Amino acid sequence: MSVVDLSHTIENGVVTYRGLPAPLICDYWSHEESRRHYEPGTEFQIGRIEMVSNTGTYVDSPFHRFRHGKDLSALPLEPLAGREAVVIDAGGAIGPSSISGLDLRERAVLFRTRWDRHWGTDRYFDGHPFLTAETAAALAAARAAIVGIDSCNVDDTAGGARPVHTALLEAEIPIVEHLTGLDRLPAEGARFYAVPVKVKGCGAFPVRAFAALA
Repeated sequence: MSVVDLSHTIENGVVTYRGLPAPLICDYWSHEESRRHYEPGTEFQIGRIEMVSNTGTYVDSPFHRFRHGKDLSALPLEPLAGREAVVIDAGGAIGPSSISGLDLRERAVLFRTRWDRHWGTDRYFDGHPFLTAETAAALAAARAAIVGIDSCNVDDTAGGARPVHTALLEAEIPIVEHLTGLDRLPAEGARFYAVPVKVKGCGAFPVRAFAALA
């Protein structure tokens, strides 16, 4: 089995989504500072991170969109760990024809737009590929387990409406945004993993998304 990393690296100052603050990553204890707590020759680093929950490659739970929806602590593991992946090549406004005729029930549906090549640049935020409302409705009707994309949002961010988040999260289908490396996956046959930490009262959190190939 081989493993393919599908996550962007979170580092100090990286901007994931325009308008949201970048993370601050620093030492709480540096190796040097920790020495006063231990025997000579023993040292540890303890890091400190300040960030919004939508940083890097992350998963959205229903609570991200709906105040009474399941938060991260209530998400079941089954959709997040080891689902068979269907990788769909698409771009622009991704309509329902992109998934027509595919068996998506209980599978991870990953949209490969190759927009991740713009990560870390202003281009990443403008004119990105997104799913249409009709595609979201079709994914919900098909009972997809989880939906991911390698651009900055599953929705069109040109306006304030978020019909894709609304339809998918209402159907309790988690969303993974800002994936990368999907070009290394086959159309079918990979197993997808995107498990966040178990945080109560939070609707989204970074994941170390990856795929396992037999």
